[in-house]
Amino acid sequence: MAATTGTPTDVPAAGRRERTGWYFYDWANSAFSTTVLTVFLGPFLTSVTKVAAGCQLSTDVDDCAGRVHPLGISVAAGSFFPYVVSLSVFLTVFVLPVMGAVADRAPRKKVLLAVTAFIASAATVSFAFVTGDRYLLGGLLFLIANISGGASIVVYNSFLPQLAGPDERDKVSSRGWALGYLGGGLLLAFNLVAVTILSIDGNDQRTLDIARWCIVSAGVWWALFTLIPLAWLREHPGAEASTARGNILLDGFRQLGHTIKGIRAYPLTLFFLLAYLIYNDGIQTVIALASQYGTEELDLEQSTLIITILLVQFLAFGGALLLGAMAARIGARKTVLFSLALWLGVVIAAYWLPAGEPLPFMLLGVAIGLVLGGSQALSRSLFSQLIPRGREGEYYGFYEISDKGTSWLGPLLFGIVFQLTNSYRVGIISLVVFFLVGGILLALVPIRRAIQAAGNTPPRLL
Repeated sequence: MAATTGTPTDVPAAGRRERTGWYFYDWANSAFSTTVLTVFLGPFLTSVTKVAAGCQLSTDVDDCAGRVHPLGISVAAGSFFPYVVSLSVFLTVFVLPVMGAVADRAPRKKVLLAVTAFIASAATVSFAFVTGDRYLLGGLLFLIANISGGASIVVYNSFLPQLAGPDERDKVSSRGWALGYLGGGLLLAFNLVAVTILSIDGNDQRTLDIARWCIVSAGVWWALFTLIPLAWLREHPGAEASTARGNILLDGFRQLGHTIKGIRAYPLTLFFLLAYLIYNDGIQTVIALASQYGTEELDLEQSTLIITILLVQFLAFGGALLLGAMAARIGARKTVLFSLALWLGVVIAAYWLPAGEPLPFMLLGVAIGLVLGGSQALSRSLFSQLIPRGREGEYYGFYEISDKGTSWLGPLLFGIVFQLTNSYRVGIISLVVFFLVGGILLALVPIRRAIQAAGNTPPRLL
């Protein structure tokens, strides 16, 4: 028998304006994950690191024998960026769950959204100063932007259960992701025009300078469009906010401690979270390192990479809506499993891509675009069903450890494999394990029982 949906009193009334405001934070922050993480940052920071290692900009990473030594650690130039990505996610393990606990207890979550979003956007704009061999400054700014940006998305995600009931969340989440891909793709299109007009063949330094200013543009975009959700969202303080006393940060640490101690009460929620962190780690690694793979292994021009990412972005807009509609027919969990099977095929196909040929790379980008938005949007809405009421921020703090273009184990594995084999192809095929293990774990989660165990009403379809 189908479960009944929540009553109107389960979720505060949220009008179209407020939901649109919530959607626009996806539009604002997606510029960072597309323009910065997916396209420009990997090749840019790798080029700056090559300069610091004593190599010429035109030298392939495979032929660059020089190494850099951050904090006295010897690192191959081609491994620095994946290691920094991995370090940023390792640090979020300690930051984001605390931010989630603070968000649950803060009477004004929009203030937290503003502070974290503007710190992240300011760090992104500061890439204007990453010139010459300042690879350490670039790594530090990325850490600040990625961690603070992740904290802002924790706060942003915690609004979802307060804006939509159980049967609406797949649709609302999918629309947010879809709009985010549209916004990120639009800025990337502007940057493609800039690269096409301003680049000069054979002038690697000019290409590097253009990439830096494209990164800066994402920070400006992020700050500007964050003003819309700050204006249109309403505060929805929960029960935890009403009981908060004293210093809210210390209160957040204490509450996080209580959550960790009582975590055994929701083992099925944690089981889903483990599955998500594994398979999404694979997704985010593909997103973060695709540009570096295309540049260093496949010898593709940056314009080819940008066109491919544009295809991904605009197809992901439709893909998110398409898989959202699919979830309305067969359920979110089955739709996510279907998308993971396609992701597995994408990674295997990437290993066999021929070097120097743009068309196969673009066709693979088409496949990614069709499954990218839906797999992420539906995972977010599915997880919202498994969170005990009033603890949305805390649980999304753990969830955000692997989201929006960042992951931990994937880049670490990729970096280690490259350092051992000097082959990006072997690195990319190693990611198969994330989709296999994550998909198997997700298939084993009894979703309906997990939702009921968290004290929530299951939607009609799962």
